[in-house]
Amino acid sequence: MISLFSGCGGMDLGFQKEGYKIIFANDIEPSVKDTYQHNLRHEIKITDIRTFNKADIPEAEIVIAGIPCQPFSNAGNRQSTKDTDGNLFLQVLEVITSQPKRPKVVVFENVRGFLSSKDENGILLTDRFSAEMRQLGYSTFFKLLNASDFGVPSNRYRVFIVCVLTELQKDFVFPEPNKKIRPKTVGAIINKKLPHNEVQEVWNLPPSSKRIIGFIPEGGSWKNIPDEKLSERFLKIRRNPKKYRAPNFYRRFARNEIMGTVTATSSPENSGILHPLEDRRYSVREVARFQSFPDSFKFLGNNVSAKYKMIGNAVPPSLAQVIAKAIKDQFFC
Repeated sequence: MISLFSGCGGMDLGFQKEGYKIIFANDIEPSVKDTYQHNLRHEIKITDIRTFNKADIPEAEIVIAGIPCQPFSNAGNRQSTKDTDGNLFLQVLEVITSQPKRPKVVVFENVRGFLSSKDENGILLTDRFSAEMRQLGYSTFFKLLNASDFGVPSNRYRVFIVCVLTELQKDFVFPEPNKKIRPKTVGAIINKKLPHNEVQEVWNLPPSSKRIIGFIPEGGSWKNIPDEKLSERFLKIRRNPKKYRAPNFYRRFARNEIMGTVTATSSPENSGILHPLEDRRYSVREVARFQSFPDSFKFLGNNVSAKYKMIGNAVPPSLAQVIAKAIKDQFFC
């Protein structure tokens, strides 16, 4: 398996648990290196994907890539190589075409907005993407999945794109949600003790948040904050909610609810990162559990905010494992 845009290794961990062997991993973010290598037991190349020779990558049967969403807007523009992000997708294609034997399967993961987004010419990204992969000899299959349908204790919607060599003459069938598995609630996550000898790490809230979160009860949001405690910006939104699409800032999920999406920014304003009982963000371990990382997975380094970012950017390992198993069962057994 080749892993591109690997991050701290959430997707890789899921595939590794299904028996896939990592032979190459790459990411541009230096802060993920120690965490990835400690937990995945494999070296990760920390550098811009545009700077190394793709022909040096060993041959693999599968490529996985958690590529950022924005680069797809210029995916079909073969002249856009000077664009900062526009050719990242093309870099993945270079990895595929540099292989002596084309990988059987290529897997991408992206945000749900990918399905409805259009490129600079007004073409749906799904159509543009499929056309690009078709030229390389791949059939493409898309599906929007909610991680909580597969046992992950948070409602996190992501698009999985599985591309299969057309010569295999076989479609990919996405796994169905396991209705027998009920995702754990917020309460179940926060009531679990920390791993032995692990110190709780919490990213401090900004002063602006500290002043108002005490007014938000368990299960509440900014709607519970008195007018006189809100900034003029928030008051403006409150006075005209329809204009601003009725946002629900400072969401504080209750213990009997399923956690919302964990984001890379872990902003208390937008991400539901507030602990239901204490006036703080969830800890690093709590956030990791919402993403289905096992307690044995260690997040290394001294920068606490970087740990939140790497967890928020990760694919939930449990969800990745479900996809990995489906691919293994359909193409490698």
